[in-house]
Amino acid sequence: MGGTEHLTVRREGATLVLTLNRPEARNALSIAMLVGLYDGWLEADADDSVRSVVLTGAGGSFCAGMDLKALAGRGMAGERHRDRLKADPDLHWKAMLRHHRPRKPVLAAVEGYCVAGGTEMLQGTDIRVAGESATFGLFEVKRGLFPIGGSTVRLPRQIPRTHALEMLLTGRSYTAREAAAIGLIGHVVPDGTALERALEIAERVNACGPLAVEAVKASVYEAAELTEADGLAAELARGWPVFDTDDAKEGARAFAEKRAPLYKRA
Repeated sequence: MGGTEHLTVRREGATLVLTLNRPEARNALSIAMLVGLYDGWLEADADDSVRSVVLTGAGGSFCAGMDLKALAGRGMAGERHRDRLKADPDLHWKAMLRHHRPRKPVLAAVEGYCVAGGTEMLQGTDIRVAGESATFGLFEVKRGLFPIGGSTVRLPRQIPRTHALEMLLTGRSYTAREAAAIGLIGHVVPDGTALERALEIAERVNACGPLAVEAVKASVYEAAELTEADGLAAELARGWPVFDTDDAKEGARAFAEKRAPLYKRA
């Protein structure tokens, strides 16, 4: 199991938990964190025993965005991992889910700050839970910057355009309740319980047929980029083969026998 000094990896049953672990900096992104994140996504994709991933942060924060000093490689932690960035100049975008989409469902468990690059990375996740004191926002325009992590493309596709433009153009912060009201997150829970709730949802995902889950996720994202007619055709192409799998047969048997299915990904 991988991980770095700024990213911890652990298993909770069939769920891989990736924890941004730089609480003294509100989990601002560093080279070590980005390398650990990307390796975590690859580990989840490669291991069929992993059926979901939960992304969270240590110390009461999710992620406060980019740490430019850390990304410049100041200090031994940055230097140790700099060769990875040189070998793959796109690694940071893959780590932040801009240029990589894991095939397993990714759940975000947010506490505290989830701003700037944190909110951009959030948009690459599939299911989102936040503590009631969490803070969201894209502050780049207030600093004369551009939210280049994908927000001008993804945000208007995930929430109503008027809300996306307000968030992007005002640079103001949003409470968890406001974020839920506009559809940026799905659940608001008492502070300190976001990870617990995300793991509960992950368990429900894990109990379903893994081949079906992965095909459904892939179809949703694929169809979002197509016309309705092309999306429906693509759905059939992805969906019909699932009915011929051992997973589908086991699901039918389990339903008939009134028991929990035992999926084997075949």
